[in-house]
Amino acid sequence: MSQGFIYSYWLSGDRAGHPLDEDTLSAWSPEQGNIWVHLNYHSQAAREWLHRTDLPKLEIDALLSRDTRPRAIAADSGLLLALRGVNLNPDEAPEDMVALRLFADKHRVVSTCRRSLQSVKEIAALIEARTGPATPAEFILSLCDKLTTRKTDFIHELEEKLDLLEDQVVGSKSKDLRNDIADLRRQTVMVRRYLAPQREAFTTLQTETGQLFKKSEQLKMREIRDRLTRAIEDLDALRDRASVTQEELMSRQSEELNQRLYFLSLVTAVFLPLGFLTGLLGVNIGGIPGADTPWAFALFCAILVLLVVLQLWLFYRKRWL
Repeated sequence: MSQGFIYSYWLSGDRAGHPLDEDTLSAWSPEQGNIWVHLNYHSQAAREWLHRTDLPKLEIDALLSRDTRPRAIAADSGLLLALRGVNLNPDEAPEDMVALRLFADKHRVVSTCRRSLQSVKEIAALIEARTGPATPAEFILSLCDKLTTRKTDFIHELEEKLDLLEDQVVGSKSKDLRNDIADLRRQTVMVRRYLAPQREAFTTLQTETGQLFKKSEQLKMREIRDRLTRAIEDLDALRDRASVTQEELMSRQSEELNQRLYFLSLVTAVFLPLGFLTGLLGVNIGGIPGADTPWAFALFCAILVLLVVLQLWLFYRKRWL
């Protein structure tokens, strides 16, 4: 197969789980069995192959589209589906979700993707082991289930991260908490952006694809949609908790700053009269009291100490200390 074909398998029949070659794929007919073809839409060979198929132009354009938002469109020709999965590729951000486009009818599944998606890899491994989906409906169910599981796991990781950040806020153990919490909030916003439309797509799969899904499969789809709904609710709660944690952190930092300023104010209040007296008696003009008295300096220092003690006593009485 050319480089644009990532996976190409029989889903049913005597050769279920075996890869398809280009000649077999070109001569394929629904009577031979169900198939799945997964393409890299960025490849010119994959684009040319899609244009040679009998798929409607609208479906081909959707499969080759660069910018997609989760959706599901049921038509007489089949089902057009755009989904998003958590990005688990090395050195990439999980919230930078991978787009997957898919067209399915009763006998075939054609999907396109540019970046690797772990859920697709797992389905391919199951198909090779002859334990994977045998029909397009089963394939879609398996894909939606694995995508939802990945999202749920990622949200649980964010919850654990937030638990740790909350502990650090209470214990004031880190100076980088503000950036960490802001990064977590950014992740929740980016993931939330695609979960709501994906839930709507799952609703469409459940209610508008009776010709593709059996009743039992529609019930499974409802269960997957409910799991995604719970994941969205958890994500919303996580976002609210992150906001509260950030506010708590800012409040603590503000309180610490106020305490430092308060301490500096007290120090200033203590030394302000001392500075006034020493400045007044330090002017270099005649007539300074005690200039010719040997014990005048000791008396002046004693007055200053007494003044400091008196100030501290007043501060204590007014509960400023």
